Amino acid sequence: MRIIGNVTDAASVLEPLTARYASWLELPDESTADTSDEDPDNVILMPMVLRIERNDPPARTDMLQAAGSAAVAVCLDERCGPGGEWREAVGAWVADRIRKVARRARGSHWNAVQSLPGHTVTVGNAQVRAFLPMRLSEMPKELTRLQISGSEVEPGEPGSPVPGVPRLWLNPDIEMSAGKSAAQVGHATMILAALLHGSGQDAALDAWAKEGFPCAVRTPDAASWRAMQPGDAPEPAWREHGVAAVRDAGFTEIDPGTVTVLAQWPG
Repeated sequence: MRIIGNVTDAASVLEPLTARYASWLELPDESTADTSDEDPDNVILMPMVLRIERNDPPARTDMLQAAGSAAVAVCLDERCGPGGEWREAVGAWVADRIRKVARRARGSHWNAVQSLPGHTVTVGNAQVRAFLPMRLSEMPKELTRLQISGSEVEPGEPGSPVPGVPRLWLNPDIEMSAGKSAAQVGHATMILAALLHGSGQDAALDAWAKEGFPCAVRTPDAASWRAMQPGDAPEPAWREHGVAAVRDAGFTEIDPGTVTVLAQWPG
């Protein structure tokens, strides 16, 4: 994985996300972005590809953990630093609506996408590649030919989370496809990186990067989920408890304003 020795320069690309975080959580629950004047071909998104082999499918938990790590790895690649070759693409995406789309691949189709700019992360027998954000109209055929549906796999036995890594808690009250969940945990790791950088914790961010951005994806019970909610106080929730929330815009699958993931920094 290509990262700089200290990720501070690359993390500055996420500063628009840091600035928006608290106000974004305080929007009314039913709010969503107005896309009525949007040209679909000009939508910028981060493609993610989930490797799902027919005879050796990954465990869902491992796949989601790989997705979370891969998304933030792209954003904190050394090429996202000022003047880097990825800076413009990632910066334009972060400054706009942050969207991801997950597709599935196997065999030769999986091998074909490895040459496109991005990062592949392996967890167990799961592999996910996150790509440099791009306009929908400019997406290469290696990606457009891949299916979005059909990414469901068995959860597997997640076991005990590795100590000292961020926890990504999935909302136990909603159902999301594996592809949607992959996008949401990718949002969560990006928010964690943005908030660490924004609160001056670049040493912690650098240490996380050196380990390859590991994370543990789990589903809490309903009572624990409610207890962790930032509610209308996102800044104290982060400052005092290391908890950040992913709030969905409602473009696909779930209602706008739904909190899909709670990201908890260890400490």
